[in-house]
Amino acid sequence: MKSLPATHAHDFLMIQNHTISLLSPVTIGKYRIAACPRPLDGGRFEAQVSIASGRGSASTDRVMRFCDDFPTHDAAAHYALSQGINWVCDATRTQ
Repeated sequence: MKSLPATHAHDFLMIQNHTISLLSPVTIGKYRIAACPRPLDGGRFEAQVSIASGRGSASTDRVMRFCDDFPTHDAAAHYALSQGINWVCDATRTQ
């Protein structure tokens, strides 16, 4: 399965296969936002998102984890990606 990189907040790609949905990372300006849900004990999922910027030794990667847990990998991924997009939009609005 091949996915194309997203270039705008609303261009993320969702590939569905009955039980699996993969969200491509989203690029907004200098930020690359990627959902990275983590399985929890009991079969639920924790939402976390990586927000990276820069290159080489000047690169940074902020990882945010959220308190809520989710019943599916997809639900956690969608929540994390939307929170990451909101964070980047807020951060770039103040610059």
